[in-house]
Amino acid sequence: MGKIKVGILGATGSVGQRFVQLLEGHPWFEFGALFASERSAGKRYKEVAKWFLPYEMPEEAAETVVKSMDEIGASDNDVAIMFSALPGPVASKVEKSCAQAGYVVSSNVAVHRMEKDVPLVIPEVNADHLALIEVQKSMRGWDGFIITNPNCSAIMLTLSLKPLMGYGIKEVRVSTMQAVSGAGYEGVPSMAILDNVIPFIDREEDKMESEPRKILGTLEGSEVKNAQFTVCASCHRVMVMDGHTEAVWVKFEESVSVDEVKKAFKNFSSDLKTPFAPEKPIILREERNRPQPKLDRDAGSGMSVSVGRVREGRMKDEIKYIVMGHNTIRGAAGASIVNAEVLVQRGYI
Repeated sequence: MGKIKVGILGATGSVGQRFVQLLEGHPWFEFGALFASERSAGKRYKEVAKWFLPYEMPEEAAETVVKSMDEIGASDNDVAIMFSALPGPVASKVEKSCAQAGYVVSSNVAVHRMEKDVPLVIPEVNADHLALIEVQKSMRGWDGFIITNPNCSAIMLTLSLKPLMGYGIKEVRVSTMQAVSGAGYEGVPSMAILDNVIPFIDREEDKMESEPRKILGTLEGSEVKNAQFTVCASCHRVMVMDGHTEAVWVKFEESVSVDEVKKAFKNFSSDLKTPFAPEKPIILREERNRPQPKLDRDAGSGMSVSVGRVREGRMKDEIKYIVMGHNTIRGAAGASIVNAEVLVQRGYI
């Protein structure tokens, strides 16, 4: 199989740069086009991207001439997949236009996640929701389609909840400690975050409280019936570069032991066999002071989440633990890439 050409929408931003970095040398995909705003169009990527990742900018991308959104489709008939890292207001129009034009859009953007016919997917958790693709294409009359991955913090939480669903989850409470990279390179001024914790992230708690219930819901016919447990979230920005850490409290329908929960985490596996799919989606840490962003964010090349400090709550039907993952890899660009890989594997592309 020859490599599939891909485009990156919003290629100069923080998540767009992560797409560029991760896709270099991908065995299935290759750069076809890079898109950004009008002010970047017509210039080489290395001239307009304020590169901040601790890796060399891929040479192929560096010399690529950036195109504007208005040029999508004009000369990109060989591009099959569009990875989207666009700002929300722009993404709403551009992603729909791409899907209508026949592109597969693998989006990291929130704007379409909760639409009934748009799959919101973590493939190790709910790959069966990909059946919504045919519903979407039929209802909207599109030649292409949109698939989304969840919010960066919701991915970590939801992956950790999946092995526990068999015990009957009744309620989830979560407090996040989110890295500054989640806000983009210029998202949090240094004078605001140094020596500080910011106890508010716009719209983050809404995403944390709604997205896991859709992902862990049941596909019934042409729509997803949300999981019935409730989620209560409090989200905070902390002075960490990469890696979101979350303190989680899970209340079950009946008593569940710490050993049972640990066993569920240890035994959780995936049959995905794609380049970006981690061998172990969940890694259980037994040390009392793990996981930590500095030590654990790159587990599974940044695609595994780590859990630790599994312990009893105040009641026998409650378990507490910490979950942590790399927010711009597993929680963003890497999630969109593994979604696209699964689409290829399952014949949607």
